Amino acid sequence: MRRPLRRRRLDWDGAFGRAKAPWLSTFLALPSGIPSHDTFGRVFAQLDPDAFGRCFAAWVQAVAPETLGHLRAVDGKTLRGSRDRANGRAPLHLVSAWAGASGLVLGQVAVDDKSNEITAIPLLLRLLDLEGCAVTIDALGCQTASAAQIVAQGGDYVLALKDNQPALHEEVRLTFARARADGFAVYAPADYDHTRTVDQGHGRLEVRRHWTLRDPELLAHLDPAGRWAQLRAIGLVEAERRVGETVAIEQRHYLLSAPLDAAAFAAAVRHHWGIENRVHWVLDVTFREDACRVRAGHGAQNLAVLRHFALNLLRQERSRKGSLATKRFVAALDDTYLATVLAGMATITPNVPE
Repeated sequence: MRRPLRRRRLDWDGAFGRAKAPWLSTFLALPSGIPSHDTFGRVFAQLDPDAFGRCFAAWVQAVAPETLGHLRAVDGKTLRGSRDRANGRAPLHLVSAWAGASGLVLGQVAVDDKSNEITAIPLLLRLLDLEGCAVTIDALGCQTASAAQIVAQGGDYVLALKDNQPALHEEVRLTFARARADGFAVYAPADYDHTRTVDQGHGRLEVRRHWTLRDPELLAHLDPAGRWAQLRAIGLVEAERRVGETVAIEQRHYLLSAPLDAAAFAAAVRHHWGIENRVHWVLDVTFREDACRVRAGHGAQNLAVLRHFALNLLRQERSRKGSLATKRFVAALDDTYLATVLAGMATITPNVPE
């Protein structure tokens, strides 16, 4: 009987280190040579992930000028490969903050196995300087405590409102339905605004309509007890998507602590989806995050922080054109370019207007 083939563990970390030993020795003392794959694994499993995350957030704030834009998107992502069925451990879920103007991940906090994003968001917000910033959070984070914390830290909020706040959501939905039916006739022109955008490509047409209502009497009616800190407006996004003869319409409602006009509101909402496209999608496709099977100790969370380090560095390196995957490949081959990438956060310029 033939013995089954056993998959060999490939020591990619050690092999890369040995190949780069002369270059690494210009930065590091390596009296015992290059650590092995298992040594790297043990180190990342033992590192305190909260301390490592705080170091990451402090590094970003130290190298990123505050003038790079005021929008901050907060959203969660599950690392599917970190599930440990044998020991009954759920996959790691991280909540991250992102600044679209610079393209930088600003910080991340892990969600406790027995909790959800509601408890992690306040911890993440404490890591950030929110003075003068507008923070966008999806519906799960639409909580009075989060709103109060953002305002207390000097920021404003744009919170998606869904069925986790069912009574308020229904009130806001009916308010916009009635207002649109009568052409906003009961409101002063200064208390409402509307804008419309059209995007076309890949065989589809997308029309987005945005409204904001800023009437003080209406807001007092919606929140008579003042539960929502400094509530100054409500917003509606109606997204219409046409693919051939198929038409789909979706409405989303928001709470705002600043009396934004429709254009500024639209920019904030549009910015929020950037964290999905330019962070979560890139981590999965370019860094193969969901395929990572590291599960021992704190390894999964610490490697997630390390990927955010790499993503920030690669995104800010502008001397070479090409995708992030191309930049990663060239950095692995070219020591000079690798040094350029590592030094790239010294001078940062905006890459997406907010």
